[in-house]
Amino acid sequence: MTRDQVYNFAAGPSVLPESALKTAQAELLNFRGSGMSVMEISHRSALFQEVFDSAQAKLRRLMNVPDTHEILLLQGGATTQFAAIPMNLIEGGCADYAVTGNFSAKAAEEAEKYGSVHIACSTADTGHDRIPTQAELRFSPEAKYFYYCANNTVYGTEWQYTPSAPSALVSDMSSDILSREVDVSKFGLIYAGAQKNMSPAGLTVVIVDKALAGRELPCTPKILSYKTMIETGSLLNTPPCWCIYMLDLTLDWVEKQGGVKAMDELRHARADRIYDFLDGSRLFTARALPGSRSYMNITFRTPSAELDAEFVKEAASRGLVNLKGHKVTGGLRASLYNAMPVEGAQALLDFMKEFEAKHHG
Repeated sequence: MTRDQVYNFAAGPSVLPESALKTAQAELLNFRGSGMSVMEISHRSALFQEVFDSAQAKLRRLMNVPDTHEILLLQGGATTQFAAIPMNLIEGGCADYAVTGNFSAKAAEEAEKYGSVHIACSTADTGHDRIPTQAELRFSPEAKYFYYCANNTVYGTEWQYTPSAPSALVSDMSSDILSREVDVSKFGLIYAGAQKNMSPAGLTVVIVDKALAGRELPCTPKILSYKTMIETGSLLNTPPCWCIYMLDLTLDWVEKQGGVKAMDELRHARADRIYDFLDGSRLFTARALPGSRSYMNITFRTPSAELDAEFVKEAASRGLVNLKGHKVTGGLRASLYNAMPVEGAQALLDFMKEFEAKHHG
């Protein structure tokens, strides 16, 4: 199949804007007349610094990041932040964690190595099919921060509100960053693995209130110290240059589409039509409850694992690929990140209707 014949519903690494890919293709062997690829130029060069500064400035503009916060472009993936956050913020004390899915549970488990973890809420008893209300959150008076994962790619749930907490608010926004407007000033720290809405895998964006820097535990490596990375402009060591370049190109595309507000409109245009169908379907069942459903990752299933597998196989033959659910949950999953065109969501919906008519006519 050609790219024009495929819609990629992978949860990450995931679909990127075609305009960004074409620009990267055109510049691959000769970046801005340098005679070198962007993958070959020095991260200390003025040419790469232009790329870095451009990406950082666009992200600050698109997310309206205040001057009180620093934007760090780091390596290690989002999972590295499971350790970096408590190393930098817990101060040997306590932190509140909301466990609403696979990755927030892993983050809480990692944080226990560096301090005391208080579970402010957990939805494990219902299979992580919903997001708790503000009233359900139970905070520790000693907590240095409250951690939550804004969107759960595995279970298909998403916080539809920004929670309030008595301590610094920390959020993993890996899978819904840039898809809706967020008041960054309310957060002590936001981080995101780039491989869903921003760039190829290998880059992690951290947006941190500079007032929180410098509190790290003595055991914190320099590479994980927010204070050190702020002081070195994210350039303590060689950064993920290619990924930062691709971030810059992707942010170009977001701006040309109309910014984060336009991305918010698109996420509704894609997801609403599929959820509307699922709620009236005679064959498919949505996994997440209304009011807690993700606009990025739609999780659903048929009555049997065998029929799920048939759906995935037949969909792939139509160019609708990577619809198999996560190994933890099984079932089906359609990831509709920013770069997924509305036409892709419609093509999936048309196939779902056809599949239902065939198996539940």
